[in-house]
Amino acid sequence: MERELGRALERFPVVVLTGARQTGKTTLAGRFPDRLFRSLDDLDLQEAAQKRPESLLVPGKGCTFDEIQRAPDLLSAIKRDVDRDRQPGRFLLTGSANLLLLRRVSETLAGRAVYLHLWPMTESEKAGSPAAGPWSDLVGADDPAGALRILKPGPALGDWPERAFRGGFPVQVRSSDPANRGPWFDGYVRTYLERDLQEVSAISALPDFRRLMRLAAARLGQVLNQSTLARDAALPQPTCHRWLNLLETSCQIVRIAAFAGSRTSRLVRAPKLYWADPGLGAHLAGLGSPEALESDPLSGAFLENLMLLGLLAWRETASPRPEIYYWRTRQGREVDFVIESGRRLLPIEVKAAREVRVSDTASLEAFLDERPRSAPFGVVLYSGGDVRPVTARVLAVPLSTALGLG
Repeated sequence: MERELGRALERFPVVVLTGARQTGKTTLAGRFPDRLFRSLDDLDLQEAAQKRPESLLVPGKGCTFDEIQRAPDLLSAIKRDVDRDRQPGRFLLTGSANLLLLRRVSETLAGRAVYLHLWPMTESEKAGSPAAGPWSDLVGADDPAGALRILKPGPALGDWPERAFRGGFPVQVRSSDPANRGPWFDGYVRTYLERDLQEVSAISALPDFRRLMRLAAARLGQVLNQSTLARDAALPQPTCHRWLNLLETSCQIVRIAAFAGSRTSRLVRAPKLYWADPGLGAHLAGLGSPEALESDPLSGAFLENLMLLGLLAWRETASPRPEIYYWRTRQGREVDFVIESGRRLLPIEVKAAREVRVSDTASLEAFLDERPRSAPFGVVLYSGGDVRPVTARVLAVPLSTALGLG
């Protein structure tokens, strides 16, 4: 993201960097030291932003405002400044709420800002590499043979439960003491509920909101039925709907839309629910160890969530930006993820098994039958280490290769 952020600052007057709290936005913004840096965690700066916002803008100097959602009155002053002079790189704004989904921000800076999103650390970043996996090359491959020439074998990934359990928040990635994990996530959730969430929308029933978060974690990787979730949480359906939107706005959950470009007449349309960080999802689901995660009925969904995080991070750096969907028919066929890049589609199945059988490809083959021109092949990700064809149109690809660890 450092390269993408640098390019954006060379081209646009306002760059907005969003992401969940503790993903490293401030650290990333600090990699551009020739700018005036001001953190709106400072109460004096918040007051100045409310009463004298123009006083915080230094003419001719690139300004970085950290946690901009705490000073929304500053946005109008930024708008006026940019309208006078559209100098590239004038403002870098960071925020722990998805400002693109906040009406006031999107309206104020419409046509003036470009948005980037910083996800929690990927597996390749944990290993010290900025590699985003082979996805750009794969979606550009014309056929399975071309994909085989691109893909490299990788190590077997039997430790994926530990990777998903730890998650991608830098503090947790760097921690060497497993005993710190539970208290840290407890503090994270409490700070989110008592401070961050209140900056987006006033919520008085925090215990009810926390219960909704836990119930949402228990539905990881499932098609979201808001009516059922509202009933289980003992909430009115409109309240459940609004609070889910707040979780998404504050970058905690991710809803993956259903792929609707198929000729199949009876497709499931509701989104699937994931957490932005699988470690936080595991904590909210009450899973206290990698072993508990691996034996849980949702273990496959946590592996999907780990894989999704890598896909979302890659999407932020790809141009043109691809879309990520899932595909499911009411007859029971399902593909975990579908990448749509231009006119090309790449269906992906995620398996924890160390072997891939022909029977594991049935849903992928059904999808490929639907879109033979735009989807020439599909892949099954598995925990083994070899790249090999399973059928004429489906390849088995190591999870480690897909995660940029090969």
